[in-house]
Amino acid sequence: MPEVALYLDLLSPPCRAVYLFAKASKIPFKNNVVQLGKGEHLSEEFGKVNPLRKVPALKDGDFTMGESNAILLYLIRKFKTPDHWYPSDLQKRARVDEYLAWHVTTARPGTSKLFWLKAMTPYVTGHEVTPEKLNAALCEFKTISTTIQDVFLQDKPFLVGDEVSIADVVALADIGQTFVSGLDVFEDYPKLAAWKQRVKEAVGVELCKEAHEGIANFRETHKQIPPEMKEKFQARLEYFSR
Repeated sequence: MPEVALYLDLLSPPCRAVYLFAKASKIPFKNNVVQLGKGEHLSEEFGKVNPLRKVPALKDGDFTMGESNAILLYLIRKFKTPDHWYPSDLQKRARVDEYLAWHVTTARPGTSKLFWLKAMTPYVTGHEVTPEKLNAALCEFKTISTTIQDVFLQDKPFLVGDEVSIADVVALADIGQTFVSGLDVFEDYPKLAAWKQRVKEAVGVELCKEAHEGIANFRETHKQIPPEMKEKFQARLEYFSR
């Protein structure tokens, strides 16, 4: 029995990042599925693992923690994973830290906004998002894509150098969220499209497909919002519609 338990819903980009890294690194773990759509993260039982009631979460013996990037670093240190994931070189590691900090404050909110407005508006309200709101979200996402391509990736194979790192996995997990919207977000970014393919090959093409299967099939598997979650989904959509 693996001593580390991860609490995940692969519909969540941060959960996908943790799952992809753990699987690609062959880290033994118990996968406890927490279905956000059913509100399982709000249960009293899950609250004992993460009082913030968010996924992903980790339990290692009596130790528990949340926050995806912190979990990634915990797993790296505990299992002494290959150096390329989080380089021991001071400046390469700093580049990973730099990207992760930017991603949490800029890329993740932008990709989440595009996903919720384009994919979730019909699911929650029964109608499409207005063109004005969608265009604003697309402009924001294009700015994010340009920054990833021109500032972070530049002419390197991966975001911080010649080998894949957790920065690439975190980026891929969030950007993958936008494809369920039916948008070819990399149409104008061939360098990012090539980067995405390199990351998938480095992590494992089949593993990436497995991790994104749930979000890719979201519309088919989630026909209706559970009544107990409808108000929370509406509040979330209103937040991104501001």
